[in-house]
Amino acid sequence: MRKKDDALRDSLLALCRETAEREGLEAINIRSIAKRAGVAAGTVYNYFSGKDDILLALTEEYWREALAEMDRAVLSGPFCDQLETIFFFLGERLHRSAGALMNSLGNVEAAGQARMTAMQEGLARSLLLRLEGDPRIRQDIWSGPLSKEGFVRFLLTNMMALWRVENPDPAVFFAVVRRILS
Repeated sequence: MRKKDDALRDSLLALCRETAEREGLEAINIRSIAKRAGVAAGTVYNYFSGKDDILLALTEEYWREALAEMDRAVLSGPFCDQLETIFFFLGERLHRSAGALMNSLGNVEAAGQARMTAMQEGLARSLLLRLEGDPRIRQDIWSGPLSKEGFVRFLLTNMMALWRVENPDPAVFFAVVRRILS
């Protein structure tokens, strides 16, 4: 079996992203991407099992970029301030592009869940590092059932629930977080 070419895969994804941005997600299909790339449709299938797999790869790429951009944009300050900035930063991206991508996924629920869990774990690691890096946070609160890792899972669960709401009002969420940490 021939070794897959990462550069070709990246090129195919870039063509898919351009198509989605220019013509919409419904315009993405294996034949048109193959034609634009100058390869056979079978070659595209060597990299992606179908349109849903392409959309999943685009979603994953999008979130990887958004998390890297978030890490560059949100550098310091009190944890609670960073958390608010991260919430609105990622929420805006979710509603702008990634949400449409994720909502368009049809038949890849299990694979999609696993890959999106990996993205959430990246965000969890970032939040944990930020939490541990804030000297203003009382250290005596991390005992019993409230561990730093458990608290980060609580944050992620609630942030994701708020992002699913049409016009979220996270004021109570942030007030609770501030009370717990101070």
